[in-house]
Amino acid sequence: MTGQRGRRVVAGVTVLALPVLVVVLVVALGTTLWGRGDLNRFICGGDCGPSNVVPPEGLTLRDEPASAVPDATTDATGAIDPARLAAAVDPALGEPVLGSRVGFAAVSTDGTPIYAAGADRAYAPASTTKVLTAFAALSTIDPGTRFTTTVVRSGDAIVLVGGGDPYLSTKPARRVDDRVFQADLTTLARRTAAALTASGTTSVTLGYDDSLFTGPDASPAWEPDYVTANIVTRVSALWVDQAVTNGVRAADPSADAARTFAGLLADRGITVTGEPSRTVAAADAQPVGQVRSATIEQIVETLVRVSDNEAAEVVLRQLALASGRAASFDGGTEAVAAALTSAGITTDGLKLGDGSGLSRDNRISPTTLVQTLQRATGSSRTSELLADLPVSGFTGTLVDRFAGLATARGSVRAKTGTLTGIHSLAGYAIDADGRPVLFAVMSDDSDRDQPLQAQAALDEVTAAIATCSCA
Repeated sequence: MTGQRGRRVVAGVTVLALPVLVVVLVVALGTTLWGRGDLNRFICGGDCGPSNVVPPEGLTLRDEPASAVPDATTDATGAIDPARLAAAVDPALGEPVLGSRVGFAAVSTDGTPIYAAGADRAYAPASTTKVLTAFAALSTIDPGTRFTTTVVRSGDAIVLVGGGDPYLSTKPARRVDDRVFQADLTTLARRTAAALTASGTTSVTLGYDDSLFTGPDASPAWEPDYVTANIVTRVSALWVDQAVTNGVRAADPSADAARTFAGLLADRGITVTGEPSRTVAAADAQPVGQVRSATIEQIVETLVRVSDNEAAEVVLRQLALASGRAASFDGGTEAVAAALTSAGITTDGLKLGDGSGLSRDNRISPTTLVQTLQRATGSSRTSELLADLPVSGFTGTLVDRFAGLATARGSVRAKTGTLTGIHSLAGYAIDADGRPVLFAVMSDDSDRDQPLQAQAALDEVTAAIATCSCA
């Protein structure tokens, strides 16, 4: 009897142990896959954002005074040998798919040049232009600045006034980590309707004021079909959901936002008579309601990580306003150049027609890009720019890259740039001994028929840094 009970006890323990073991293995596997970023596409549909990424080893960041300065991960000492770095990256820089116009620059975090090839020549940068836009914005605008969308009233007429919030949405954000979606028209309509109802008003006319920004709403430097082909939204100080509905961009973003707002007011018992009309709010109009955007620091983090063209162009205009210039393409690009010059960054060959990099006429040298990244580490206002950069294989525009370069996954942060025949990367990599290397690599005459191969070649350049024992 005792033996039978013993066997039953052992059997019972075994039955209980197996499910526990399975659960432990599943949790361990899930934790590993989550940390590697392999579950992102199932959980988040792609990039889960920096708040949900396990910080990759080698990208630990100092807290003070510059919270995004890359730290060495070992006790390695000694300067990086330019000859060793050159030997590591030159084979990838010479890949035929990159064409004949290839530039590379690398510096240490204190700004000491390490190795350069064609770095003083200016290249078409594509979206690495956003590195300059972001740096200039963070260095010029107080990081805590928010932009206000307002409703004002004169009698029975109300005006929806755009404040240049690039992430104004129709509805409140569903996810708590959608930090940039802090202002929405639904909330504004609720507040406006409550104020109007409290005053005994249930019927109004609606105007909309998008006069904060000036100049053309599409850059003359863009390809003629960028707007008509639904590639980019016309820049406006007033839009909702970046003027995109079911994948289609509105021809008139501010009018589209006003119509949406009128519908939201109607849902709350306020009748809007007639069609909303463009106007300029009277100086003595009384505020009725308002909503405030995310901070400029949060906006920049998102536009850099996901390479948001629309947000970059709005931020360019906010930068222009903050620097006392007209809120236009010209005013914004002048403000970028001024911010770079003020920081002691070379602007030789610099030519900008926008803040996003959509213009194929833009020109930036690799030297300008690496100097911008290096200068960003020197101030608490701008140091977050390096932390905003996508992580190789984990976040943003790098989430689907470096798949075949396991040694470089998680050890590189970089801003991408991609247009037909144009590819660039600018950021930093941690070498095999834990030394951070700031770099920029650019190609603007690559094989147009092999874009993925060109991207892979640039990934190999940064992977070569990550695997180099370059001291």
